[in-house]
Amino acid sequence: MSQDKSREFLHSGNDKEKFKFFFKATLLQQVNDLLQSIREKLDAANIVIDELESSIRPIQKELNELQSKIKNMEHVEEISQQVQHLKKKLAWCWVYDVDRQIKEQNAKIEKLKDRIPTCQAKIDQQLGNMEVLKERLTKKKADIAHMMEKTSAIRRMKEELGHDLSLATKKRLELEEEQKRKINLINNLVKDVQKLEQQISDIQEQHVKNTQAEECEMEERLKGLEDEVVVANLHFTRLMEEENSLSEDILTITSEIKKIVFEIDYNEKKFREIRSQICELEQHKTNKVTAFGGERVSYLLRAIERHHKKFRRPPIGPIGAHVTLANGDMWAQAVENAIGKLLNAFIVTDHRDNLLLRECAREANYNHLQIIIYDFARPRLNIPSHMLPQTKHPTTLSVLHFDNPTVMNVLVDMGNAERQVLVKDYEVGKTVAFDQRIPNLKDVYTIEGYRMFSRGSVQTILPPNKKIRSGRLSSSFDDQIKDLEKDSLKAQEQAQESRGKKRNAEQSLWNLEEKIKSIKRRRQNAERDLKIKELTLQDVRNSYVAEKSLLPTPDVDELQHEILKLQEEIQEKEVLLENLQARMTEAEVKASNLKSSFENLCESAKGDIDAFEKAEKELMQIEEDLRSLEMEKAHYEGVMHNKVLPDVKEAEATCKELQVKRQESSKKASIICVESEIKALGGCDGTTPDQLSAQLSRLNQRLQQESQRYSESIDDLKVLYEKKKRKILRKQQTYEAFREKLSACQKALELRWSKFQRNASLLKRQLTWQFNGHLRKKGISGHIKISYEDKTLSVEIKMPQDASSNTVRDTRGLSGGERSFSTLCFALALHEMTEAPFRAMDEFDVFMDAVSRKISLDTLVDFALTQGSQWIFITPHDISMVKPGERVKKQQMAAPRS
Repeated sequence: MSQDKSREFLHSGNDKEKFKFFFKATLLQQVNDLLQSIREKLDAANIVIDELESSIRPIQKELNELQSKIKNMEHVEEISQQVQHLKKKLAWCWVYDVDRQIKEQNAKIEKLKDRIPTCQAKIDQQLGNMEVLKERLTKKKADIAHMMEKTSAIRRMKEELGHDLSLATKKRLELEEEQKRKINLINNLVKDVQKLEQQISDIQEQHVKNTQAEECEMEERLKGLEDEVVVANLHFTRLMEEENSLSEDILTITSEIKKIVFEIDYNEKKFREIRSQICELEQHKTNKVTAFGGERVSYLLRAIERHHKKFRRPPIGPIGAHVTLANGDMWAQAVENAIGKLLNAFIVTDHRDNLLLRECAREANYNHLQIIIYDFARPRLNIPSHMLPQTKHPTTLSVLHFDNPTVMNVLVDMGNAERQVLVKDYEVGKTVAFDQRIPNLKDVYTIEGYRMFSRGSVQTILPPNKKIRSGRLSSSFDDQIKDLEKDSLKAQEQAQESRGKKRNAEQSLWNLEEKIKSIKRRRQNAERDLKIKELTLQDVRNSYVAEKSLLPTPDVDELQHEILKLQEEIQEKEVLLENLQARMTEAEVKASNLKSSFENLCESAKGDIDAFEKAEKELMQIEEDLRSLEMEKAHYEGVMHNKVLPDVKEAEATCKELQVKRQESSKKASIICVESEIKALGGCDGTTPDQLSAQLSRLNQRLQQESQRYSESIDDLKVLYEKKKRKILRKQQTYEAFREKLSACQKALELRWSKFQRNASLLKRQLTWQFNGHLRKKGISGHIKISYEDKTLSVEIKMPQDASSNTVRDTRGLSGGERSFSTLCFALALHEMTEAPFRAMDEFDVFMDAVSRKISLDTLVDFALTQGSQWIFITPHDISMVKPGERVKKQQMAAPRS
């Protein structure tokens, strides 16, 4: 590799020519050519094998066709065999079918014969019952004759008592008529007395007749005024009630409007809060950190980033950003209630960082930031099991996952997370907090947000905090946003509905107010009319009392004397009436005694008469039962002679016919095959002759169709198939062996090709690293870009900052010394990547200055000593600066003659 060759390489502006130079120098070109030639040979071999396999493909196709024909012929033989078997089965199936019919007929005969004793037993039973009833009938007739004699004497006594009772009743009725006449006479005298008293009253009324007209007129006037006052009072009361009712309705509607306004305000407030939560969740979805302090946290984190060099250890926070739920979002609400106050906090390592973080918070306008000072160097806490709550329920610490051990330590030391137990519902929480007495337990939190704890003998239950922000630790904000969208839509609809209710209520209130104004005017007018009428009535009453005067009473002594006479006569008649009443009482007692005697006789005779009637009914029932038994006996005798015995004879005749038929069918079936052969074939259970006949006809049709398709015999086809198969078997085996070898070669080629690509990639990186490493000795940096796909190579060199700040992408833009040194670095990079026993460089430093030449010579000598191969360096310049050694030989040639 000479200077001219390298210069030509660097001066060339074509990246593809540079790539070819690099590809040959690293021997990649040779390996690539070898692999490509192998691939071409493998492709050619595959083509040859494909041609060989295609040459035997027609014979393989013929073999496949022959095999298909053989299979079809075997199938035809199977069908033929099945037809023979079905014919045998069908022959014996007819025999078995007759056996089945004989068996059924025998069972029928047995059943019919069993009916004969049954019918005879029924007939005998009816005869026995008839004998019993005949005996009862005879006995009952004798009892009825005796009863008839006894009842005739009772009837005679009953007639005599009836005659005496009628005479006593007649006398009592006569006395009652006499009593009525006496009472009528007394009543007439009483009426005369009343007439006289009426005459006295008329005289008195006639006496005051002159003044009566004025009093009536005054009373009618007073009554009219009183009626008017009552009507006016009723009208006024009704209007007052209507006014009070409307006032109550107005108060009710007013309270409803207030409630509706409260609902509207509540739903609008709820809608605004939900929309605010949705905005926060959308912000949290974009940046989860904002869930723990809002937008101020982002400003604070930017301020911390600006001043990060001032901190001894970077602050950790917010704590919620370093904590996630381990097993879904089930415990999100409970964890939020337990450690929610610490999730916004930041952790610093000492007091100095605390002050710096406080300054950053003021800069970010984040007031009241919670800062916890904790030693970051402290390892993760390992809590012994005996210091944890002994319960099956999880703790706050167990459901959380921490990406920083310091965060976990802070939640344990500052938040007691390991002593906070989480439960599913309120009742379980009460049991765990107060009943079980669990050691190391501080607080119990439920999924709904309840907090329970006991301090000494005091048990405390705190309700859920409605202001707490839940869902900050949830893994998915989309589900929460969807639920909140539904809630906001529901709140908006409820607010709209409440506004409609409010408008309707306000319209109803306006209507009621207009109505109550009208009622109030009418009530005032009615009240004024009532007062006027009450005053008028009072004036009339006062004048009536003042004008009333006393009048003298008339003389009625004669009429009163006559009344006394009539009263004495009435007393005499009443004494006679009392005597008549005593006689009538005696008659009633006598009639009552006769009536009771008559009733006793009837009562005593009633039992005998009822017994007689009952006996008659029983006699009639016995006669009816006897007739019924005679009819049933005749029925069973008819069934016996007309149905049972003829059916038995008919069934026996049918059974004999079937036995003859069975013998004939058995002879015919035995000609076809013996019965043992049918049993060997599986028998005929579960099939009928009709089914077998249908199946046999279908198989015969199919056998006929299949037999018409092929005319050759199956043996000829098998011989032909074996002959052709032997003909191509060896070729198939040979071609398969070739295909396996080619496959192995193809796999080896693919393996070598992958290794080649990997080595090429590694050589590309190695060339860049080594080239840049040699350039760095002079303070230059560079990069070589190689693309195997495009087959291009480009060199980029960046000069030191004091010389140039631009990257040189074309080596022709360098000075002579820089180009020579770059060429040397590239050459050394390639030398290090290749293996050769002898290496030579000619005039490699002709364009270099003294400093570059010294650096280049030192680099070359050190490189040669490290590599261990033999190097020859040829240069026209002074090499006194190179120190000789065991492995370094210097040879200086004399100057040429002039």
